[in-house]
Amino acid sequence: MTAADERVALAPRARMLVTQCRRLVRRLSTRNDILLLTTSTRYAAHRWDVPKSTQLARRVQQELRRLGRRVTLMDVTVLRIHTCEGNISGGRGNGCGVPEAKLPDRRKNPTGHHRCWASINNADDQLFRISRALFASKVVIFFASVRWGQTDSVYQRLFERLSWIENRVSTLGEAPISQLAGLEAGMVLFGHNWLDAQVLRTQQQNFAWFGWRVPAALSFAWQFTAHPEVESAASYERAAAEFTAVMAEDFRPRGPGRSRAVSGLKFKPPPIQETG
Repeated sequence: MTAADERVALAPRARMLVTQCRRLVRRLSTRNDILLLTTSTRYAAHRWDVPKSTQLARRVQQELRRLGRRVTLMDVTVLRIHTCEGNISGGRGNGCGVPEAKLPDRRKNPTGHHRCWASINNADDQLFRISRALFASKVVIFFASVRWGQTDSVYQRLFERLSWIENRVSTLGEAPISQLAGLEAGMVLFGHNWLDAQVLRTQQQNFAWFGWRVPAALSFAWQFTAHPEVESAASYERAAAEFTAVMAEDFRPRGPGRSRAVSGLKFKPPPIQETG
């Protein structure tokens, strides 16, 4: 691919990103108890280098606070969250989120709903910080990056560790956690050149399987180019410059806006095909 092929239309793409950010802020401006979770990483010593998705999360937090909304931002990358133990598919069957996995600590688990073996088996585990905030929220937005055609590893670790929320209903047959009734969920994804829209769609389906509402206005994916072979150093530099220009724009909502739910999402997983 030539340099000319890489000269994609920056202005229209940038304008679209600004429009999506305004739509997100407009939707959130009508809500309270909003939780923003960032999962993209950089080298900690390079404090000047903040992931694009994290920059945007901070900007959204700033805009919402200016509007008087109750909003919390948590950087998941600085928390100690151990890898999922895979108890959904253990040697004795599915033991994820069973009553015996209740985290026995009133400070960490004030609702009593946090059930995760990895939280019990690792004294330094900090998933409870996420669950406590999540149970107190009406909206959650994940800000993540796309790497090698999938969500970044911090997001994946976090979401796998939250499997007990869904498993309690789908496998254990319990009622949904009352604190999460009506929770709205969304995701903001940033990637360079491959599968961003598909990754977003997958995560929206996951949110729906968790029983969460998935309004379209709470999610979008921004991909610098549609050409997966564009990997030049110059293209990454232009992506950063374009994002910087977008961040200089006014994100305040312009005019009334309405959000529609994402179509085609099922709030129950498809039936299991039993095999002999």
